[in-house]
Amino acid sequence: MSKIKILYGLVIGIVSTLIGTALFIKFFTEYSFVEGLQISRANGMIGKIITLGAILNIIIFFTLLKFRQDLMARGVVLATIVMAVLTLVL
Repeated sequence: MSKIKILYGLVIGIVSTLIGTALFIKFFTEYSFVEGLQISRANGMIGKIITLGAILNIIIFFTLLKFRQDLMARGVVLATIVMAVLTLVL
């Protein structure tokens, strides 16, 4: 049961990062999501945009802690670490 909750937190963290990235591209650029990712990757800024998208994970993390969902909060932290490694690779 505990591994499932960590997996849920991981999925929530990755999805929230994608949503945050999409919101950043939508509000601060004039491109669509796919075009924005392609242009930012060509300019070498994809890591910075993914990092800004991961800000939503902070809100989700503290919300999960407030509702005593510690294992799901661990999954969100794991997703943040995965995104950090991904930004280093890209």
